[in-house]
Amino acid sequence: MKQRVRAARALDGEVYPPGDKSISHRALILNSIAQGNARVSNFSQAGDCLATVACLRALGAEIESGEVGELFVRGVGKGGLKEAEDVLDAEDSATTMRILTGLLAAQPFLSVITGDESLRSRPMSRVIQPLRLMGARIWGRSGDSRAPLVIKGGQLHGIRYQLPVASAQLKSAVLLAALFAKGDTIIKEPMPSRDHTEILLKAMGAEIEVAADTITLSPSRLNAVDLIIPGDISSAAFWLVAGAVHPQASIRLLNTGINPTRSGILDVLRSMGADLIVQNERVLNGEPVADLEVHSSALTGVEIGGGLIPRLIDEIPLIALAACAARGKTVIRDAQELRVKETDRISATVGELLKMGAEAEELPDGMVIYGGKKLRGASCDSHRDHRLAMMLGIAALIAEGETEIDNAEVADISYPTFWQDLENLSSGQ
Repeated sequence: MKQRVRAARALDGEVYPPGDKSISHRALILNSIAQGNARVSNFSQAGDCLATVACLRALGAEIESGEVGELFVRGVGKGGLKEAEDVLDAEDSATTMRILTGLLAAQPFLSVITGDESLRSRPMSRVIQPLRLMGARIWGRSGDSRAPLVIKGGQLHGIRYQLPVASAQLKSAVLLAALFAKGDTIIKEPMPSRDHTEILLKAMGAEIEVAADTITLSPSRLNAVDLIIPGDISSAAFWLVAGAVHPQASIRLLNTGINPTRSGILDVLRSMGADLIVQNERVLNGEPVADLEVHSSALTGVEIGGGLIPRLIDEIPLIALAACAARGKTVIRDAQELRVKETDRISATVGELLKMGAEAEELPDGMVIYGGKKLRGASCDSHRDHRLAMMLGIAALIAEGETEIDNAEVADISYPTFWQDLENLSSGQ
């Protein structure tokens, strides 16, 4: 699908961001292996999360759909999953593949999990290595580094493990395996990554301790919990940046998760000078939530890197766009992980912004953006990357002329109503 977007005269309105994708995956997986029944509300309708639903159902999880965004889960307990009759398909979802690999490594049966062309090209060895240390038997293509993965589950043992990078997917895979292992598992992080798995495990009765950079998990039985999923801050971020860079904008984002391990985008926009207000702060199922408001702003360039990067890794293409509208230079470093996302997001982000008249250059681990150049409409390619497609949609709102975005339907992977929300805000609805 080609999406054509022209500059908007104004951006005005309210948006309920879709349910948080990261929390949705974890809420469903953990409730499926818990004791008891759970209702999960505001579950993300993103393609990634629907892939998790399909995989769990194939493994014998009892999941029924209610109204839109509502799922009823009858937990089958720690020993209730069964061998799937066919290959499990994670589609484009690395979260589905990596976290389920941790779960499947501890099951007493054989599993094969694959994905689409993009996912089959992404590295899986980081997940395989610690699971093998726990006693798992896992094989894959390209020297056991690429999917499809073959997992012969069995009894695992706890380990002490230093994560090589800050990765919530890797951490969650090991934690899922640790629930079934003999003995404690101790994980040390080089820097904090999103902690939704730890929050949910604690809420469901797991024997888990989190202290500074160390997580200790004992084998545990989980109790199902009803959950209301907060709005996804990674989806809200598109409108935060749109509101900050557009000359006539006022946007409210309701019921948005502001977990500190995910809210780096708020810190960066504030440091750039964004007119950003956080209101009605509260806690929902252990997750901090708020309503956000953003208005047109005069931005200045910043330098970001280090421990901030894991807190906003998915938002870096958007920060690059904000930098285009800012005064001065923005430097982004320590983001080499972007090169192994759905596409090489460093190269793709810089390349597409250059098409639109930006002044930017790649670094091995990031990029430099020289702000102040007026963007112009162009024929752009999403590279079949959902976050890149949506970033280009926001860029088009402040560009002269029309922008055409190829393969724009990939937005459905994380934000199925994105283009409709863009149209509504552009027309003041």
